[in-house]
This record gives sequence, C-alpha cells and structure tokens, in this order.
Amino acid sequence: MSKIPATLPEWLALLETRHSKEIDMGLERVASVKKRLDIEFKCPVIMVAGTNGKGSTCAMLEAVLLKAGYRVGLYSKPHFLDFNERARINGENVGDQIFIDTFSEVEAKREDTSLTYFEFTTLAICKLLADANLDVVILEVGLGGRLDAVNVIDANVSIVTSIDIDHIEYLGDTREKIGFEKAGIFRPGKSAICGDPLPPQSLIDHANAVGADLWLFGRDFNYNGDKQQWNFAGRTQRRNSLAYPSLRGANQLLNASAVLAALEALRDVLPVSAQEVRTGLVMVDLPGRFQVMPGRPTVVLDVAHNPHAAATLSQNLDNMGFHAYTYAVFGSMLDKDIEGVVEQLKGKVDHWHVCDLPLPRAASALQLKEKVIAAGALADPEKTVATYNSPEEAYADAMSKAGENDRIVVFGSFLTVAGVLRARRSALH
Repeated sequence: MSKIPATLPEWLALLETRHSKEIDMGLERVASVKKRLDIEFKCPVIMVAGTNGKGSTCAMLEAVLLKAGYRVGLYSKPHFLDFNERARINGENVGDQIFIDTFSEVEAKREDTSLTYFEFTTLAICKLLADANLDVVILEVGLGGRLDAVNVIDANVSIVTSIDIDHIEYLGDTREKIGFEKAGIFRPGKSAICGDPLPPQSLIDHANAVGADLWLFGRDFNYNGDKQQWNFAGRTQRRNSLAYPSLRGANQLLNASAVLAALEALRDVLPVSAQEVRTGLVMVDLPGRFQVMPGRPTVVLDVAHNPHAAATLSQNLDNMGFHAYTYAVFGSMLDKDIEGVVEQLKGKVDHWHVCDLPLPRAASALQLKEKVIAAGALADPEKTVATYNSPEEAYADAMSKAGENDRIVVFGSFLTVAGVLRARRSALH
C-alpha cells in the first residue's frame, strides 16, 4: 500500500473497499496475523455469542465490573453513529489516534494477507485491548461463533445468549446447525454458559465433546422474581433482592442471569459484591434495545431484525400501556426473514413507514411494502403503508402525523435506528 491513511474516516473508507467479500468465513488468515501481532491477553476474557441479547449481555457485564472497580475493556458491534463505539476502555470510547496507530500496526504485520473490514478491525481492537493493561476484557462475537474472527481469542468464560434462525446462508437453517456454530466459542476446561432456556442438543453435545464446563439455564443457574425485585441462584452463589436491569424488556432477566453465572464462574479472580451487582444492573445503558426516548409522542428504538427479537419487541410493546395509534419506521436487510418479523408486529402497528437503507444488501422500501401487504398487516382498512427513501424521511413523516398520545416504533436493521438517532441528534443542534 502506497500511502497510510492519516485519519480514522480515511482508514475505514479504505478497509470497506479492500477485500473482495464483505463476509469471508474462516480463521486461518486472522490467526496468522494475530500471531504476528503477538496479541496476548494477560487478564480474563469473557466472550459473548448469540442470535439476540449479545449487546445487552455485554453492556450488563461492563456496567457491573466497572461498578466493582475493575479496569474493563469492551469490544461490541455494530456501531450506531461513530466507529469509536466499538471499543471502550473503562466505559469510554477509544479515541481516533489509538485506532489510527493500531490500524497502522495491523497493516504492517498483515503482510500480503487479505483481511475483511471486520477481520482487520477485530484484530486492531483485540490488539489495543490486549495492550491496555486491563483487569478484564469482554468480546462480542459478530456472526455465529466457530468461524467468527473474534474466535481466534481463547476466552476464560464463554456465554451463548440465545439461539434462533438468522444468517441462514452462513450458519444453517435450523437451531441445531446454528447451535453448533455458536458453541464453537467454548473451550476445554473453561466455563461455557448458555442462557437459552431450550438449548439445541448440538450445543450441549459440542460442549461435552470439547470438555467445556457447561452451565445450563434451569440446571446450573436460574432466576425468580416479582414486580419489585428478582433473585438469582447459581451453582454455589445466590444473589437476592436485585433491582431489575435498567434495560427494559421481558428477556433481560435471562441475559442478566447469564451475566451473573459468568461472574460466579470468575468469582475467584474477579470478585463482585451484591451491592456492585445491584448498582451495575441499574446503571446499564445501551442504545437501541427497547430504548424509550423522553418526550411525546412516545418513541421506541429497537434493533429487532429477526422474528425472535420481533416477538420480544411485540411483548414489550404490550406492556407499555395504552397508545391511540402506533406508527412503525421499519428498514431491513434483504436476507432477513422479513415476513416473520412483520408477522410478530402486524397486530401492534396502525401505520407502516417502510424505508430504503444505504446498503446494497438492504431490502428496498417497495419490497418491504409488498411483504407488509402479503403478511396481511393491512387487513383492517384503517391501516396504511407508505414508502420512504431513508429512515430519516420515514421518521420525519411519522413525527408530523403522530399525536402526543401515539407512539412511533423504530425497528429493524441497526441502520434504521442509526438513521433516526442521527436525525434526532441533528434536530437537537
């Protein structure tokens, strides 16, 4: 390469165009560059995979461990507004200059190995976290587990949050096939935690085959609760009278239970008190996960982009109380089960605002409109669907039509939520 980019946006623009495939499964190339970069973690590593709930689980782990006074590194993805959101040290996004320096290091060491955008940035972030003198590092898997670039790192504790049908062309079309892919992050002799109440047999078999210490929800850890508080029971540890996590939604106690199981597995090296757990769970903050914005009409942001997540969103909307009308701003990638998502939400939405997204892999607004109609979402003649060129346009029109007792639900791809977050941010300035 002739000229090394001088800014982070220039670097990212270069990485987006360089490799022939956006997703290129396999670990050989990444592993060879990792070795040359000498990436070694001297602290415990917690790795999190799963169809849904990864981001929430990582955010809860980070919040509790920070509250306990540890130096915490986090790699999560994708980002909403700034690439810097992907790497955090002690709760703060990593600055541009550290990325620029680390990208230059990866560039020098990759030699003639071709890396995708995701592989290159994963190696850079693992390198900068490994070198940051941390007490614990949390790594979120991108896609699947077994062949994901993050899996070149050996974790001390691995968590699989949930297993559902998504990314069929890479992971398979059944929960059994997908469960095997997710279980690829488990390691011999290390704690492997599964927060899915109905784990595929393939995940259990793989954990046993590699000799991982498998923790199953309902067998090794569990929770119960009432309206005010909830309790966690692990193998040897109980946590009672816990406040509900500040992340809203019916599935968050499953995620929080997996977090507490992971902390129990690490209790000898990273002890955390009951009060630190309580405060951490109350303080946790994560954009785009059933995020209810202040003001009226009510605006809900949720990155539900598969039927499993859409079912949870639907349940959470039911728990919100009365709203006269619900407007949906919806954009999606074409490879998602769009019919399955619409099916879960069609009874909750009065007016659909479907939009194009700025990616070639996205479904067009016209394709989304066809799928909304085909799913019977307009069976009631009062219901409507309209198409827009962007999430920003769709949201602006929904805002102009919604009354103060209505609600607007923005969901689907990360890009849909990011577009609306960007629109709201520019409206504030």
